[in-house]
Amino acid sequence: MIDRDALAQCESRKGSTVVTMDDISNILKSWPHDEGKLNVRIIEAEDGREVLQLRIELGIVQMELEGRPDGVEQDGHPSLLDLVESNGVHEGLDPETCRQLREEGVQRSHRAAALFALSKWELVIRDCADNLRLFNLCLQHAFEQQDKEALEQFRPAVIALKARATAEWAIANENSQGAMAALDSGLRELEETLGDHFEESNEAQLLRGMKEALLPKLPRSERADLQERLDSAIAHENYELAAILRDEIRLLRD
Repeated sequence: MIDRDALAQCESRKGSTVVTMDDISNILKSWPHDEGKLNVRIIEAEDGREVLQLRIELGIVQMELEGRPDGVEQDGHPSLLDLVESNGVHEGLDPETCRQLREEGVQRSHRAAALFALSKWELVIRDCADNLRLFNLCLQHAFEQQDKEALEQFRPAVIALKARATAEWAIANENSQGAMAALDSGLRELEETLGDHFEESNEAQLLRGMKEALLPKLPRSERADLQERLDSAIAHENYELAAILRDEIRLLRD
């Protein structure tokens, strides 16, 4: 039996080009790539769900907003992370499972960066929190040492992105004190993670820069609260927090 669809496609071999329904040239022309910025958007799919699209030089990457970015369920679970956590890790994580978890984590990191560009703060926080859970899972339960350590190089960046998104969300809700608390929390977590490399890290400098930009905008009542927090930190001998609060008060006075 002759496959007429295949035969029709083969007609293009005679010198003409066949344009099929799968050609996305018109979509790419209507949404040109801009090398100077992250080109992202959320559109409505044919079934009514919202999907995230990222324009890259050679085309478009489309990601789901919920579950795994690629939309592939894992034995009835929305992600491999959820599946592994549901099944338990009493026997540890073999190298192949760790590899698959890392691939899922990379997908989630790409989505988080795209969502940050769209100011979808709560979704960025969700993806960062999920990836930190994934990092902890591999660190604590992987069989191989290289699988334990493979994702740790990315932990500071995820911590910083989560803190930034939390602070931005608080600022959007006119909660500058909550934004300051989010940045302080991120800095403490970075210090625990980076140890001696904390002071020189780009992530710490980024969060400190956000704090310096935010401090002059604090109302007087919140400035007084900083002093109360400083007094409490000293009383409880929490000198690391006290040092941070002193710097904040000094910046306010400047």
